[in-house]
Amino acid sequence: MSGRRIVPRALPRTVRALAVRALAVLALAGALTAGCSTPEPRVTGAADEGNELVRGEPAPSAASPYWVDPNSDAARQVRTWEKQGREAEAKILRRISGRPVADWPAWDDPAPGIRAAARSAARTKKTILLVAYNIPHRDCGLYSAGGAKDADAYRTWIGEFADAIGDAPATVILEPDALPHITDGCTPPEHHAERYQLLSEAVDTLKARPGTKVYLDAGNPDWIDEPAKMAQPLRQAGIDRADGFSLNVSNFQSNDSVKTYAGQLSDAVGGAHFVIDTSRNGNGPLSGGREEAWCNPPGRGLGTPPTTDTGDDRLDAYLWIKRPGDSDGTCRGGPPAGDWWPEYALGLARRAAT
Repeated sequence: MSGRRIVPRALPRTVRALAVRALAVLALAGALTAGCSTPEPRVTGAADEGNELVRGEPAPSAASPYWVDPNSDAARQVRTWEKQGREAEAKILRRISGRPVADWPAWDDPAPGIRAAARSAARTKKTILLVAYNIPHRDCGLYSAGGAKDADAYRTWIGEFADAIGDAPATVILEPDALPHITDGCTPPEHHAERYQLLSEAVDTLKARPGTKVYLDAGNPDWIDEPAKMAQPLRQAGIDRADGFSLNVSNFQSNDSVKTYAGQLSDAVGGAHFVIDTSRNGNGPLSGGREEAWCNPPGRGLGTPPTTDTGDDRLDAYLWIKRPGDSDGTCRGGPPAGDWWPEYALGLARRAAT
């Protein structure tokens, strides 16, 4: 396994502490493989504060239909630095705070955060971008171990997730790492049939909401290096009823390599569409095969800003699924996985591809 994604943290999300900080907790947690993802649930109070952008930050491109959280960690950091007179750094960080980033709803109670985000997004007629990350036996007991305690608990959780979306326009990235961990052998065989069943049911549950798009996660080219190996898992998980698959979540693979891989995988599953996480791939992956290249690698930069203007009929969007600036873990001097790390965020923004 060549890397991992990141720990989803409470939110987009995306894992900070599983304590609720305020109004909405969402998740972003750390994983292991060339794609494991993980944000920790984090709280957002944005929904009830309006959707104004932080003063002076760039408005999202018209090609991006996604909601920008005006109370994200990056937005709050911008305001803090402005008050401290750190105008130059605040201006650079607006490259993150002014753009849409995925929310990772809470693992215990996803509904409040989703409803809050949907209310805020409705004010500007934007789409919420969410990550469902709570599959049982998540991350094979490794960095982002956890998930729902059993199949029934997961069904309840995904039902609450979908109900909270309601009729709001939403795009959901479904269970980062879940299928690649079957393919690479990390998830024990006794859990495979249940996982396929739960993912297939989740596709149907989410697609029952009239404005929801669903993308099953399929890892990244540095993890499952032969696209054909992901084809059957995607079919068993319901790719034919989903809107497509996601790639590069919380990873650093370049657009060119991911698009080549995506095209081959799409061909293998009947021309399915796909989305790509470009949140931190502006400079590509860390070179030299260094240990833990997935974990807070130095010298990385923001990638293509979120947009649906991709120039590729099957590539539905470039998205920031991983929350740029959230730590992958305590490696390389970082805080715990999923915690906001302003210095790392500033470095990503300084080295932004665009």
